[in-house]
Amino acid sequence: MENHTIVTLKKGEGRTIKAGGAWIFDNEIDTITGTFTNGDIVVVHDFDGYPMGRGFINQNSKIRIRMMTRKADQLIDDNFLRMRVQNAWDYRKQVMAGGNDNVSAAGETDTAGEACVAGIGTTGRPDLNCCRVIFGEADFLPGITVDKYADVLVVECLALGMEQFKVKIVELLKEVLAADGINIRGVYERSDANERKKEGLPKVKGFIGAEFDTNVEIVENAVHYMVDVENGQKTGFFLDQKYNRLAMQRICKGKRVLDCFTHMGTFALNAGIAGASEVTGLDISEYAVKQATENAKRNNLSDTVKFRVANVLDELPRLAADGEKYDVVILDPPAFTKSREATKNAIKGYREINMKGLKLVKDGGFLATCSCSHFMTQELLAKTVKEAAKATHKRLRQVEFRTQGPDHPILWANSANVPESYYLKFFIFQVVDEK
Repeated sequence: MENHTIVTLKKGEGRTIKAGGAWIFDNEIDTITGTFTNGDIVVVHDFDGYPMGRGFINQNSKIRIRMMTRKADQLIDDNFLRMRVQNAWDYRKQVMAGGNDNVSAAGETDTAGEACVAGIGTTGRPDLNCCRVIFGEADFLPGITVDKYADVLVVECLALGMEQFKVKIVELLKEVLAADGINIRGVYERSDANERKKEGLPKVKGFIGAEFDTNVEIVENAVHYMVDVENGQKTGFFLDQKYNRLAMQRICKGKRVLDCFTHMGTFALNAGIAGASEVTGLDISEYAVKQATENAKRNNLSDTVKFRVANVLDELPRLAADGEKYDVVILDPPAFTKSREATKNAIKGYREINMKGLKLVKDGGFLATCSCSHFMTQELLAKTVKEAAKATHKRLRQVEFRTQGPDHPILWANSANVPESYYLKFFIFQVVDEK
């Protein structure tokens, strides 16, 4: 709720928000004038009294204030939230333009789409069957994300101050989508991440509104998936790799492909639909492999795309010992680090997995490798892969570098990006044995 409390920063602090970021940490605050309840909207002043905007405060969190607006006199009301939601949706309609999913904006199937790497197809319709429609700080709604899977929305709220707004945001988003002919049949909340504990919040999982069938069929890059928004990882599916998966279609036709950490089989199925001769997907989760196998059947790819349960770190050396070689190896591991302190050990993990993957790539074949941790920077990942290549006597030619899809926008602050919005780094290399 609105509050007249004023938070004043220490002299020399507030560098993050002055540069365009969204967070104020506990050690940056000098004084707090007025009374408040955690979650209230407060006004932020610089050390000299200059008004810097409004945000919600939470003394349970090291991220003491998350900024909602840079205008100190702007009310955080329904009109404000509607503006933020409308802006987020309008942005997706622009940057996700394409029709490469063979679906219309409303999620109905269509036959006119054509896949393309940049996301710009032949129909000119937005590529919105499945996408992230609100991405927290990058959409100036800190602490909340909303994913759209066909006619279902999945909400994740990780900030105490956003709890008071999440239902209203959902209502407004449904209205905005309805104005474009998209009727949402259900909303499910997946606020069950451990980050909630840092905010003093319990984990929450369940329906917002009426109950519905939580198995949702989506279409991405002309591949059909059944997404379980109730039991799947995160919000049910990893939407951020959409166009990276599409990029892999270019190089997989007629190839033998190994997809590691396959989860629901996404990279493997993109390889299969592109015409790969043989695809193997590995994942340690029996549930994920079962889902991936069902998705292969759904796309009539069961003959060429196979999945099996395996610990990738153990399986890759076994495959190498058996003399197996692949035209394309894809490494999409989970985040090896979720904190700055654990980055050193994470580097060892990334180096090890890339060494093991490189040993399985044929001369002239391709390696796709990525990190989804924002602590593993582009430069650090590149350095780690370079070390792996040196250790395995391979030469690498970079085909391209990619990040998360444009529905997961990266917010920049002056000459640098805001780390909370930039996390996915994706390299494609051609691998050549060093002569």
